[in-house]
Amino acid sequence: MEEQRSAWAVGWAAFAGLMMCMLGIWWITAGFVALFEDGRLFVATGEWAFKLTAPTWGWIHILLGVLTLSAGCGVFAGARWARAIGVILAVIAGVVAFAWMPWFPVWAIMLIAISVAVVWALTVHGRDITEA
Repeated sequence: MEEQRSAWAVGWAAFAGLMMCMLGIWWITAGFVALFEDGRLFVATGEWAFKLTAPTWGWIHILLGVLTLSAGCGVFAGARWARAIGVILAVIAGVVAFAWMPWFPVWAIMLIAISVAVVWALTVHGRDITEA
């Protein structure tokens, strides 16, 4: 019995790939902006404080952006690794957005909603875009 692919399923998978490509471009852009900053950033956690330069954060953002952009393009090609990377990065983005909620509530809620949609689309309908 052959299984029918719905246009909605393919649309959700395409949405996830597009969101990943867009996020990758944003992270790459933010990384290049940070490369040209000359200030220092402090990241404080419970017991640790990391002294990082803006260019260091820039390179981290560029690397994550390239990975996310590559995975987004891989979703359109139907690569299983791209779906796995996409789910992992979407979960991380959702957790980070949840941490921002006290300071940026609207932005955080939007990012959490998009992260949940990307995780759902990649886990439920990830294969559908390659079979369409």
